[in-house]
Amino acid sequence: MSFYNGLLNLTDWAGNVIMPTLGALFITFAVIQYARGYHHLYSTWAYGGLMCLMVSGLLRMCEKFAGQLGWNNPDLYWNSLLNLVDWFANVILPVYAGMHVAVGAIQLGGLFEQQIHHQFNHARHFLGAILCLLASGLIRLGEFFVARGTAGVR
Repeated sequence: MSFYNGLLNLTDWAGNVIMPTLGALFITFAVIQYARGYHHLYSTWAYGGLMCLMVSGLLRMCEKFAGQLGWNNPDLYWNSLLNLVDWFANVILPVYAGMHVAVGAIQLGGLFEQQIHHQFNHARHFLGAILCLLASGLIRLGEFFVARGTAGVR
């Protein structure tokens, strides 16, 4: 085993096992602090948990981008750009749409009535979710047509 493989395995273990575990632990502490009424402490634990999960996600993203082709392959930049578009269309946009649906449902239920203006904020969030899913679907449809078109017309 080489030093490079050992360092790669250590990074993989820390990013895929340790950081999500620490993130779950920090979020658990945030819930406990919130339940006890320590409103000035729970946000610090929650941010720590989100940062641990973000480190894990960024490591997985870098593995996806870097592990596809060799450094001297002429399609390296094209493949990296394609992976970036796939990441946004298949992961980021649907998750963002889910967040908009959740926020729109909370505002529609009147949970934060003192923060609602004269505009329909919940409708804006639902429209944002629909647009995110529409963009994701159109990008996936375009990828399907490009993949089908590379085999030639039959």
